Amino acid sequence: MNTSAVLVDAFGRIQEVVHEVVEGLADDVLSTRPEQTGNSIAWLVWHLTRIQDDHLADAGGYEQVLTADGWHDRLGLPFDASDTGYGHGPEDVAAVKLSAELLTGYYDAVHARSIQYLETLTDEDLDRIVDRRWNPPVTLGVRLISVISDDLQHAGQAAYVRGLLS
Repeated sequence: MNTSAVLVDAFGRIQEVVHEVVEGLADDVLSTRPEQTGNSIAWLVWHLTRIQDDHLADAGGYEQVLTADGWHDRLGLPFDASDTGYGHGPEDVAAVKLSAELLTGYYDAVHARSIQYLETLTDEDLDRIVDRRWNPPVTLGVRLISVISDDLQHAGQAAYVRGLLS
């Protein structure tokens, strides 16, 4: 197994969890917030998708699927196209009311674009600096592991919320 195959497998696992969590749920369940203050399944899946879309597009030098494929308009959320959900408060979380079809549609489009990019990577690519705002600067390898970790944590949180609501 090579670098790209390992990364493709990891991102494939995220896609599996996203589908397991979202499919079959009504819109109102997807937007239900535990204790009226927690993150909803819809917000968690939207956020993890935004992080993957934003971070991989930046690292790969391509336009985000959100804007390139018209998902910003289709989702119809009251956020700027650059918004990934970082720093969202309760009102922002409550504003994310999306259907299972929209959530998985946007995620699958991001996933497909991510896989196209990941399949081009070699071991040497992982050492490339992609973000100099940190000390030490962030390499592509570190960024990809960060996205995988963040996405799996949020997908797990969404699965937990689904369990709470069933």
